[in-house]
Amino acid sequence: MTNFLIKTFIKDNDPSNLKTREKYGTLSGGVGIVLNVILSVFKFIIGTITNSVSIMADAVNNLTDASSSVVTILGTKIAGKPVDKDHPFGHGRMEYISALVVSFFIFLMGFELGKSSIQKIIKPEEVKFSIISIIVLGVAILAKLWLAYFNFKLYKITGNINMKAVMQDSLNDSIATGATMIALAISAFTSFKRADGIIGIIVTIIIIIAGIQIVKDIIDNLLGKAPDPALVKEIESLMLQEEKIVGVHDLIVHDYGPGRIIASAHAEVPCNIDVMELHDIIDNTEKRISKKLNIIICIHMDPVITDDERIDKYKDFIKNIINEYDERFSFHDFRVVEGPSHTNFIFDLVIPHEYDKDNNTILNDIKAKVKETRPDVFLVVTVEHSFV
Repeated sequence: MTNFLIKTFIKDNDPSNLKTREKYGTLSGGVGIVLNVILSVFKFIIGTITNSVSIMADAVNNLTDASSSVVTILGTKIAGKPVDKDHPFGHGRMEYISALVVSFFIFLMGFELGKSSIQKIIKPEEVKFSIISIIVLGVAILAKLWLAYFNFKLYKITGNINMKAVMQDSLNDSIATGATMIALAISAFTSFKRADGIIGIIVTIIIIIAGIQIVKDIIDNLLGKAPDPALVKEIESLMLQEEKIVGVHDLIVHDYGPGRIIASAHAEVPCNIDVMELHDIIDNTEKRISKKLNIIICIHMDPVITDDERIDKYKDFIKNIINEYDERFSFHDFRVVEGPSHTNFIFDLVIPHEYDKDNNTILNDIKAKVKETRPDVFLVVTVEHSFV
């Protein structure tokens, strides 16, 4: 069924195409609306027959899920709008915002179910058991598990976080409905009538925890999380394919939504090459990366000395000391200024985030190590953290 729906409604299977992404979002939302409305109607009927607050809450939740599917469709359509005067980077982050709205529905479900469950514990009511209700709820679980799988597959294809939120919501529904069936059986075949409410509380906790994780993922995207290491590695690899680019540093990746990534980087290039030739090299590298990865990148040229054995010897000396101190450290923009009484080594030192030593301690340790071998050398160091 999943592959049939995708092949029927998605003719162009390129998820990087904005129009195709919009079709995927519409497909996810449309299927969700139809399925949830059908389930809601059946659950309202069964909930009324059995007098089960859990089933009634499930029915309301299905209507809420239908609403979240509408949000998914609208969010994807707005995200697909082209750039304009007020939004020069497009509207791609609307996918994240609409996913945040879907997560609100998850919390709403948890709150309403929790409130009803507490009332059931305080004032337990008799729950009517029937085979037809078990059958309907069992079918509902299978339907929601399929919907979760369906959205998981769409999420893996497109990376649309809305579909990840809908997938989690569908899994929550399956858990809630399964718990409802258990509560229905316990209440019907034992004298313990608070089972409906207690199991409802347990399901509420599960739903809220899942909702928190979804919100965390969305907020990370909105705040600007670290880029995918695979993307970073590929950008650096494409830059270093150019023979004249001998080093890459200060790579920054800005995510303005799927298909709207903007990056910048510093490329170390030999200082003795004509600037017009270097400009042509950098320009071609930017175009090659943009074409292959579908991102906009701006590369800054950093001229470095590459044919001086003395400079290379100094650089290897510093590299060994830094690696001995911590292999995770790196440095760039290495320069040497020699004077009559001392020599300055000037460079930028890159250290991991949240390192267990402060910057001054690190610098003093490295300077002391240098002084042991080269007392005439002074370090002029700028400490920084990587953006990737």
